[in-house]
Amino acid sequence: MSEPKGGTPPAIRVGVGGWTYEPWRDNFYPSGWSQARELEYASRALRVIEVNGTYYSSQKPTTFAKWRDETPDDFVFSLKASRFATNRRVLAEAGESIQRFVGSGIAELAHKLGPIVWQFAPTKRFDAADFGAFLALLPGQVGGLPLRHVVDVRHDSFKSPDYLALAHRHRVATVFTESDDYPAFADVTGNFVYARIMRADATQAEGCTSQVLEQVAACARVWRDGGEPADLPRVEPPPAANSAPRDVFLFFIGGDKEKAPAAAMALQRRIDGR
Repeated sequence: MSEPKGGTPPAIRVGVGGWTYEPWRDNFYPSGWSQARELEYASRALRVIEVNGTYYSSQKPTTFAKWRDETPDDFVFSLKASRFATNRRVLAEAGESIQRFVGSGIAELAHKLGPIVWQFAPTKRFDAADFGAFLALLPGQVGGLPLRHVVDVRHDSFKSPDYLALAHRHRVATVFTESDDYPAFADVTGNFVYARIMRADATQAEGCTSQVLEQVAACARVWRDGGEPADLPRVEPPPAANSAPRDVFLFFIGGDKEKAPAAAMALQRRIDGR
């Protein structure tokens, strides 16, 4: 698996899933803001957005180029890979679907291409041979751009030292999901961290209490600096020594979704010391 390009200090990016959501109008977006310009606004308020639509259907290269051109230079898109690659009985046979997605024009995002998320069904159990064969199919680059892969595994069977060893070997990150609905384990398996927080609260002006936001900000700083927070659920004990500093991607997704942007912006302010 390719490393990200060097020379850029590790960053903590906080964002949400998507940018088209009716309750965000007159809530996140200014009153009367054009729907055609929602990405323009969201990408200036947030540092990263996870695109869910790419999971359900392919996009054209011109669409990726349009997203690239509508967003600031330091903005990043995380793309959820095609379900046709991951929702299958035999993952080792996913090569054609993987290549179709990677070759669909995502390289048009250029330096704004962030991690690719490979999401698996909650019923998909860990099978070391088959899952290892799938990871071996993930390409390290497209169009000269290094690719960073993260897997979203949603069955308890992945809470296993064997899975962790396999992910480490292929240098693939694992989504840490802060939720009661999916397995939650924060073992770091790649050279970046990808976390989803599914607890936005509509009763809070900032989407979460100040205490929660401070706790998440503290975890994010530990991850960025190469450590692993000791008080999160894990499969194995945290390593004794820190790794190299790493990028961190944090998303408010789920919970009371109407408050996700408020929570993301509030967390980014705390991380940035604003």
